[in-house]
Amino acid sequence: MDVSGNILKRPHPEDEENNTQKKTRSNDGSPVPAQGGSAGGNVDLSKMLAEAKARADAIRARLGPVKGASPTTTSSAEPTPSSTPPPNPTMSRLEQMKARVAAATEKANAAAQQRPRAPPPPSYLPPEMEEDSTPKARGGLDVGLHPALLSDFSADFRGAKGRQSQAKAANRRTDSPMPAKPGLDLSGPSLEEIKDNPYFDPSLGPRTTIAKPRQSRQLVFNQKGKYMQQAAALRRQAQLEAMKKRIAERTRQAGIDEDLDVEKAFLVPAPPAVEWWDEGLVNGDNYSAIEDEKNVKIETPDTIVTAYIQHPVLLDPPQEKHMPQQKAMFLTPKEQAKIRRQRRMADLKEQQAKIRLGLEPAPPPKVKKSNLMRVLGEQAVKDPTAVEARVTREIAERREKHEEMNAERKLGKDERREKLATQQEKDAERGIHVSVYRIDSLANGRNRFKISKNAEQQALTGVCVMHPRLNLVIVEGGAHSINAYKKLMLNRIDWGENPGSNGAQENKSREPLASWLEAEDDKGNLKDLSTNSCDLLWEGQAKGRAFRKWLGARVCESDSQAKDVLARGKMENFWVLAKSAKTSEF
Repeated sequence: MDVSGNILKRPHPEDEENNTQKKTRSNDGSPVPAQGGSAGGNVDLSKMLAEAKARADAIRARLGPVKGASPTTTSSAEPTPSSTPPPNPTMSRLEQMKARVAAATEKANAAAQQRPRAPPPPSYLPPEMEEDSTPKARGGLDVGLHPALLSDFSADFRGAKGRQSQAKAANRRTDSPMPAKPGLDLSGPSLEEIKDNPYFDPSLGPRTTIAKPRQSRQLVFNQKGKYMQQAAALRRQAQLEAMKKRIAERTRQAGIDEDLDVEKAFLVPAPPAVEWWDEGLVNGDNYSAIEDEKNVKIETPDTIVTAYIQHPVLLDPPQEKHMPQQKAMFLTPKEQAKIRRQRRMADLKEQQAKIRLGLEPAPPPKVKKSNLMRVLGEQAVKDPTAVEARVTREIAERREKHEEMNAERKLGKDERREKLATQQEKDAERGIHVSVYRIDSLANGRNRFKISKNAEQQALTGVCVMHPRLNLVIVEGGAHSINAYKKLMLNRIDWGENPGSNGAQENKSREPLASWLEAEDDKGNLKDLSTNSCDLLWEGQAKGRAFRKWLGARVCESDSQAKDVLARGKMENFWVLAKSAKTSEF
């Protein structure tokens, strides 16, 4: 509050007309203007407003007509001094600020007129749109926009008027003479160029580079009955296949086609293209691939040949188990007696030494009728009858003791069977031998019994196939058993003997026999078996047994049934061999 009592506060600008009180300045600042007077003289306010309006019209004329505003006539303003007029204390603060802005704008325009203007950016619009579409500076500095900001104004001309102007510009470009650009030559090369160029590819000619026009495909309709004919053909094919199967089954049952596969049974399968032990070393389907070193996998990363050593498990040589055991050396009777005498003498000396040492009691004297008088002496003279009875009793006791010792060493029935089975098993471990026999007729029941019984006793496996035309016997087992059975079949059995039906009474009581297995014919007469024989078709070694046990005698009316029986052991080829052995008889 000053001395006069007024409040020292800046009034609102709108109240400046009524209240001219100003805040006093400090002593260090500029001097306070005098109250009620002007520093630079009286200022005409109407003249200043007219000058500001003239300058605004000049700027509006330079910027062009504003959209939505009526055009006004502009008049050139007179140049004003560049210095800002001093404020008039009688003017309001708002009027003073407007005056300062007008003075600054006039000063900037004067400076812009003095320096050279930059050429305007190129216009890409038609002439009739250049005046309206050129963006002008906004504000009082009259500075144009940067060309990069012109894209913001392109959206204003995308209407119908802009499209029409663009079409006119395009027409103007087409009307103006333009130099024609040479087109792409799609013609093929000449013959000389083809001869000179060894890399020319005719498939890359113009026909392949030019896209073919798409052609519409026409509709193609199926003819009536097309699929019905195809279905009928499929049905006929199915009926033909079914008929072939029925004929093959009937032929197989009748045994008609068994004689046609005689040669097929002896065919040897072709060797494989690559053996199994070479599959890991050859990269290919056959051995011809090893001509290229790249296909030989020996030094490649995926080879099975490595630097590591693998010691296989030691196995006994397979040929050693097939070698016969070493037999004991046979001695002459004199050599055997000499060895027995020396052994008994050594045993007697050992016993005498034990008796002298008192380890064993002395044995009683061995009295015989021959040494009775020499051993007993006086006793024999006194009572010869009693001595003789005593000697006879001792001889009987010694004999009984000897027989008891022999009976103890003798094996029982079960022990003998186990010992025989063990020997036959050891014999079979040395190797399996197979022998095949062909017999013309087995009408004699005794021979059928001998064939089956000896096979069981010798621990042989196999089968006996009985057929109206021939009979086949296949046995497999150890070497000793096969040799014993071979002697039975070829030497011991008389195949020409026919004792009649007495030998086959047991078989008749069990099941009826076929007519060709009967000993008598239809008239009751004995069949003539004088030409009957048994032949050894084949013998050799096999890797293992084909049959698990002795199947016995199997009656087969046809060749197909006989092959089915032999197919269990994969030996049907022996049936073909037996049929071809005596083909002249059938």
